[in-house]
Amino acid sequence: MSEQTLFKVTVDGITIEVPAGTTILQAARQIGGEVAPPAMCYYSKLKGSGGKCRTCLVEVSKGSEKDPRPMPKLVASCRTTVMDGMEVKNITSDKVIDARAGVVEFLLLNHPLDCPICDQAGECHLQDLSFDHGKSKTRFEFQKRTFKKHDLGKNIQLHMTRCILCYRCVFTADQLTNKRVHGILDRGDHAEIATHIEKSLDNEFIGNVIDVCPVGALTDKTFRFKNRVWFLKPMDAHRDCPTCSGRVTLWNRGDEVFRVTARKDEWGEIEDTPDGKPGWICNTCRFDKKEASDWVIEGPREISRASVISQGHYAGKIGTTKPTETFLAVNGGRAPHLLMDIHDESEVNKPTIHLGKIQGPSHGDTFENKTESA
Repeated sequence: MSEQTLFKVTVDGITIEVPAGTTILQAARQIGGEVAPPAMCYYSKLKGSGGKCRTCLVEVSKGSEKDPRPMPKLVASCRTTVMDGMEVKNITSDKVIDARAGVVEFLLLNHPLDCPICDQAGECHLQDLSFDHGKSKTRFEFQKRTFKKHDLGKNIQLHMTRCILCYRCVFTADQLTNKRVHGILDRGDHAEIATHIEKSLDNEFIGNVIDVCPVGALTDKTFRFKNRVWFLKPMDAHRDCPTCSGRVTLWNRGDEVFRVTARKDEWGEIEDTPDGKPGWICNTCRFDKKEASDWVIEGPREISRASVISQGHYAGKIGTTKPTETFLAVNGGRAPHLLMDIHDESEVNKPTIHLGKIQGPSHGDTFENKTESA
């Protein structure tokens, strides 16, 4: 067997050797950090993805050792393979920074300001992108396009108004399910994600379209408006599932499981299992297993310190052990002046009602006496 050919490529002054056929984006991700361009449509686990959002544009200042001429235009790093001796500029190029700001402005033309109510807030790639490259004001003076919300089955809701047409959900359904029943309809500014003749997405693996969506266009109806992700504690867990990998992240608040997602890496993509396969999860694990007793909890999920989720995430030296000190011990031996059970004083958030088990959003009617036994 012949040895694999390695190419030297330099990204923002950092040189790395990668196999022939590696894209610029993949090479930059091996270096890591800010050297790696952002990507809204590319997904390494999905064949054919990439080349649509243009957020990963980079400047190739040197083509290769054999042909050192720079490329005349910015190129999409997710679709451009490296050459031996290639030199690439990402954050060190003023052209790239300016072009990326233009792409972000374009993506936000029709995107609504739903962050205060959107369930994706706190883990939205478009939020991160607009924070790094967006502008404080918009130049768009026309009416934004709007769509009605659609229920794509009993567990998934589509907010097409938020969609940026990255095609990830289409590729996911095409490659993970037996028969895809949704896709892109119409063209131009009328293009939208839709099901064919109002069909439902009911395949056992279709819930993964929620995980791959970079914005809040596809939401989990069992989690909508239940909680904010930065109030939850993500925990790695697993179970013996005959259908999928069974490796998930539980999003807890106390002992209550609010949602279940697949594990994601630093690029927001599905983590591989120990045997090297993508860690997609089935609908049973995602929507039906909402009890902590259903899972073997491994420990807290490591969250980037730059993420708002990390503010309430206890890991490392602190651990997840509940404090054992009594009130007298932490209050200098003095007894409290007043203690009361808030549930005796308020009819809201009764301990007998588990929000994670309520199908759909919770509201005032949830806590009425007629639904208390739910």
